[in-house]
Amino acid sequence: MNQILHINCISINRINIAIFIIWLFHLTAMLGVSIGYEDWFVSKTPINLSLIFILLLWNFPNKSVRFGLGIAAFFLGGMLLEWMGVHYGLFFGSYEYGTNLGPKIFGVPWFIGINWAVLTIATASISSSIFKNKIARIFLGAGLMVFLDLFLEQSAPIFDFWAFENGIVPLKNYMAWFGISILFHFIYQSLKLKGGSKFSYHLYIAQLIFFAYFYGFYNL
Repeated sequence: MNQILHINCISINRINIAIFIIWLFHLTAMLGVSIGYEDWFVSKTPINLSLIFILLLWNFPNKSVRFGLGIAAFFLGGMLLEWMGVHYGLFFGSYEYGTNLGPKIFGVPWFIGINWAVLTIATASISSSIFKNKIARIFLGAGLMVFLDLFLEQSAPIFDFWAFENGIVPLKNYMAWFGISILFHFIYQSLKLKGGSKFSYHLYIAQLIFFAYFYGFYNL
């Protein structure tokens, strides 16, 4: 019994530490960019994405072969789709990546593949904690991803993440996000992955507040 309590305490402390770090980084970046240090903070985006990925791995309880397969599928699938988008204008429209997402593989920052994996796992964890029905989980998770993207797209060109031709985000970008997200969430649910919802809620809300804030900061 004491051993179980000890393990549970370690798990709780680990999650709380991760949540603290997530909010610290996002709120600090919001403040830093707001007072004029945009170039410094935004250039550290790859560090932030690396940290988020590590914290996700650290706090996801179901570290199995299936979990590894899921991450690989979301990363490689995201990279392939983005490569086709950048080079052939498929799915998302005509766009190209800037410099602040780090090193690129054939024009696509490999951190964008990590971002696809992180967002899929986080939103799937959230939706799985709300619904028992598989279809409902898939559609809610996909909807959460598209809702975040609505705000993310507004800050992306300002932060030199990526930019669409003529500065206009086409409708098919959001439609593609929704369709791809449904596919990724179907894979997640089919792998029957579970857990990580507490960390995922904080990560999603922190990112939503971050990009919604800058949507208002730069557009209102």
